[in-house]
Amino acid sequence: MRITFITNYMTPHQRPFCEAMYALIKEDFHFISTTIMENERKDMGWSSDIKDLPYASFYDDDYDVSESYVMDCDALICGGTHSMYISKRLEAGKLTFRYYERLYKKGRMQAYLSGSFFKNKKEHGAVKHLPVYLLCAGAYVASDFDLIGAYKGKMLRYGYFPEFIKKDPGKIMEHKDNEVPEILWSGRQLDWKHPGAAVFVAEHLKEKGIPFHMTIVGDGECRENIGLAVEEKNLHEYVTLKGFEKSSDIRERMDHADIYLMTSDMQEGWGAVVNEAMNAGCAVVASHEAGSVPYLIEHGINGLVYRSGNLQELSLYVAKLCNDKRLRRRLGLAAYETIRSEWNAEAAAGRFVRLCEKLCSEGMNDGRMLSQIEGIEKTGPLSAAPVIKTSEGYDHVRSRV
Repeated sequence: MRITFITNYMTPHQRPFCEAMYALIKEDFHFISTTIMENERKDMGWSSDIKDLPYASFYDDDYDVSESYVMDCDALICGGTHSMYISKRLEAGKLTFRYYERLYKKGRMQAYLSGSFFKNKKEHGAVKHLPVYLLCAGAYVASDFDLIGAYKGKMLRYGYFPEFIKKDPGKIMEHKDNEVPEILWSGRQLDWKHPGAAVFVAEHLKEKGIPFHMTIVGDGECRENIGLAVEEKNLHEYVTLKGFEKSSDIRERMDHADIYLMTSDMQEGWGAVVNEAMNAGCAVVASHEAGSVPYLIEHGINGLVYRSGNLQELSLYVAKLCNDKRLRRRLGLAAYETIRSEWNAEAAAGRFVRLCEKLCSEGMNDGRMLSQIEGIEKTGPLSAAPVIKTSEGYDHVRSRV
């Protein structure tokens, strides 16, 4: 089973999947990068160096070899790169998986206002009878592609898979034995990530006399205003502000945090910090609009989900967790189990290889819908992706409970 993954460049959240694929099928897996990584990503600590990886290469380094990897493999994953790299494969009707975040991160009206509706419909709607499937990197991806009439019945739950760090469930909470609950917010301080929501929560907890400490980590356009708000609201004894930190340092903070806040709106295609915080056993309180949330979190089971923008609801959930140590530990341990058992790179790679083997070995590589394929996963990666509009995500996470 030969599988190639071609995309613009390898991200830290894709590399664990690639490592897992290589561990499974060895030299039959290959990764191809088509684009030089932007300086902004490099400044964030992302590495663009793939030359030492035995399974990776850059497309332009050897055009003929790259074309061979793309055309002659049994299955191709195509991520964020121009369709020109896979046009010949699509024309040949070979098994292909498109890997996308949502098309319209600023709302479905963007499809019409941006003029992209017909362009996307032409590109993706033309493959409906071919063996081409969509890997949905976010719970709202299926809805965006459904809007343009593409991949109906052929969309699969997927996402990003940061490194899974195995822990002893009996010892996860030993690191979280804080005198007062520790709350963490981390990320680029951009308007659509809403770091100000964390300050609102801190003010609410202070007013209610609830003991806590909060750390806000990251740089960005909102950082100055966040600092001013902390001072104006006299929160400096409760809130610690930190600048940019490496992912490894933030994950260490997660190990010691009781509660993690994910406050992004619909512009957050996935939000890998949710995976990481769950892996660390944090009780996550998350906005329903972040793409990973309806896939990863079951409200009240392994985390809490608030309606995006409803800061009163967010604050009430955080206050509840601060006042209930048993609840936050129950949610945190269930969160860890979700990542350990299902939402990790090894599980995703194994499921992907098994699906490809089924499609190829049983003569089903004819573009049939998922409902016509026996043995499709019921939950987690490589299960059928439901069509969920952003406006429906809040109710969706509750309907599963």
